[in-house]
Amino acid sequence: MLTVGLVVAGYVAGSMPWGYWLVRIFRSEDIRTQGSGNIGGSNVWRVYGRYLGLPTVVLDTAKGFVPALVATLLVGHLAGVLAGAAAMLGHYRPLFMKFQKGGKMVATTGGAFLGVAPLVGAVGLGVWILVFFTLRYPSLASMVSAVSLVAWSWLLGYPWPVTAFAALAAAGVVLLHRANLRRLLRGEENRSTLWRRWWRKDGASAAASP
Repeated sequence: MLTVGLVVAGYVAGSMPWGYWLVRIFRSEDIRTQGSGNIGGSNVWRVYGRYLGLPTVVLDTAKGFVPALVATLLVGHLAGVLAGAAAMLGHYRPLFMKFQKGGKMVATTGGAFLGVAPLVGAVGLGVWILVFFTLRYPSLASMVSAVSLVAWSWLLGYPWPVTAFAALAAAGVVLLHRANLRRLLRGEENRSTLWRRWWRKDGASAAASP
């Protein structure tokens, strides 16, 4: 019963749409009508700058980290994996948005791995930073880092639930970025625009971008 309760708590935590809430509170706008229409930290940062983007990224990471960490400490890795997965599902289909489309789970996935397998999460973050600052495509950095989690979990000797979770999480992240992947393959993903807006303090609403 404890595991079930932790999984439910993970879903509720993951369902908190911080990007949507923060933009509503501070800008009285709907982030779903801006930029790519995504409620995640990348789109919030792209459109409104770091003062709303950074808190969104931190809170989206925390809502994966806390349930996964608590479940891992109280029960074990399998419970941590289930709670982290529930948080990711909540981010994708938030309870507080009537199960409508949420975000692409990148920050929440990273937080879940930092909670259940800190070394895997930390190395995955390092991969994201390396790919992003080298190639300047947030979508590509997200997919590469997610896929790399499987290898890091296996190489670092984490138990099978963590490696299986890494494989499923990687598949989910890539699936949710399939439109970005098609644009990357066609050479149409706009990296220069993403890079210029990454450090903006605030921003007028950006033109729609991937």
